[in-house]
Amino acid sequence: MALPKNPEFHSCTKHISIQQHFIREKVENEEVQLEYLPTGDMLADLLTKALPHEKVERFRHDMGIYEA
Repeated sequence: MALPKNPEFHSCTKHISIQQHFIREKVENEEVQLEYLPTGDMLADLLTKALPHEKVERFRHDMGIYEA
């Protein structure tokens, strides 16, 4: 999160991919806002990891996915 917000890192980050520079531009133009999200609250984990039943139920609810 620090790289897109701080252009002073530019000289040390020539290896950073085009995606990072794209995000930096969007942050500078105030088109997106980056905020920290703790690992335990990342909803995408529901689709990418094996999770305990409690987390599955919480993430399903947070995504608006309900049983029929």
